[in-house]
Amino acid sequence: MRLLLVEDDDHVAGALSAVLARHGFEVRHVRTGAEALQELLPGEAGGAGYAVVLLDLGLPDRDGFEICGRIRRTSSTPVIMVTARADVRSRIHGLNLGADDYVVKPYDMGELLARIHAVSRRTGPEDESEGTGSAPQSGSGTLRLGGVTIEPATREVSVDGVRIQLTRKEFDLLALLAQRPGVVFRREQIISEVWRTSWEGTGRTLEVHIASLRSKLRRPALIETVRGVGYRMATTAA
Repeated sequence: MRLLLVEDDDHVAGALSAVLARHGFEVRHVRTGAEALQELLPGEAGGAGYAVVLLDLGLPDRDGFEICGRIRRTSSTPVIMVTARADVRSRIHGLNLGADDYVVKPYDMGELLARIHAVSRRTGPEDESEGTGSAPQSGSGTLRLGGVTIEPATREVSVDGVRIQLTRKEFDLLALLAQRPGVVFRREQIISEVWRTSWEGTGRTLEVHIASLRSKLRRPALIETVRGVGYRMATTAA
C-alpha cells in the first residue's frame, strides 16, 4: 500500500516512515502543500495511485485545511489529518472539508495503523493493482491467486478447479488477506475483523487457522508470515 506523508518536520516524518515501512507500507514523504498537490492532482506529475494521505495541518507554505479541500475537489484518495490541533472546531472543520479521519498528536502508533487500514477498506482500492502481481477481479467479486479461486458471494473456494471445504473463520481469514495481496495485515487487525474481538489471548487461534489454510490450499508459501507484525498474501502463488 502506497502512502503519501505530508509533514514538514523531518524528524517526525523519518520516525513515522520507518515504522510504516516495517508494516509493509511504501511511503513517499513531502514537506509542503505544493508538493502534496503535485503528487495528487491530475496531470503529468499527479495521479500517483496513493491509497491514503497522512496530512499535517501546520505546513510551511499553505494551511493543511486548504490542501485537504483542494485534494477532495479532484480526488477520492482518503485523507487522514494528523495534527497537534486538538480542539473540536478544528476536527469538525477538517471532516467537513472531506477528511476521512482526524488523528491528534501525540498518537498511539497502533491506533494510527488501524485508522489507515480502516479508511483504505472503506474506500476500496483504486489503482493498487499496479505491481501487485494479483489477478483481476471479475464483476461478481471473484478473487483469483495462482490457481486459488475465491467466490465471496457463495463463500466457495477452489484450488486448481477442485472445491475445498473451509470453516467459516478460515474463509473469512482467507478472503481478508486475498483482498490486498502484498499488504501486511497486523495480527490485531485480523483478530478484530475475523473474530470480532480483541487481540489478547487469541494469538494461538490465529496461528492454528493460518496453518490449516496453508495445508488445505496446498500452497504453504501463499500466506506469508511477517515476523513480529502479521501476515500477507503473496503476490505470486507458490
